[in-house]
Amino acid sequence: MSGRLQVFKAEYFKALAHPTRVSILELLAEGEKSVGEVQAGLGPDGAAASQQLAILRLRNIVDTRRAGTSIYYRLRDPEVVQVLATVRRIFDAHVGELRSIAEETPPESAPVGTALGRRPPRP
Repeated sequence: MSGRLQVFKAEYFKALAHPTRVSILELLAEGEKSVGEVQAGLGPDGAAASQQLAILRLRNIVDTRRAGTSIYYRLRDPEVVQVLATVRRIFDAHVGELRSIAEETPPESAPVGTALGRRPPRP
């Protein structure tokens, strides 16, 4: 694999490495949205929408379209939806694995200092 390709991948993943940007991409997976629609979709995190959209645009992950005074954002490459879906499947597998381990481990046998084997508070 060439060094340029590795750099591209690393930069791409860096652009995805923020919860608000991931939320924006999930919103845009539904279709093109104005900045106001993105802000509303993010709820309390909406104030950061413009900054996070700018980062996604800088990394060529989203495209823009101007209509009058409004700017609309859309995914540049719909394949990013597949990337997010793949990461979701990995997450689900890890959660399932952790649940399975937790169900197999009786609390009294868990080592002290772990979530299952916490020391009791001192009097």
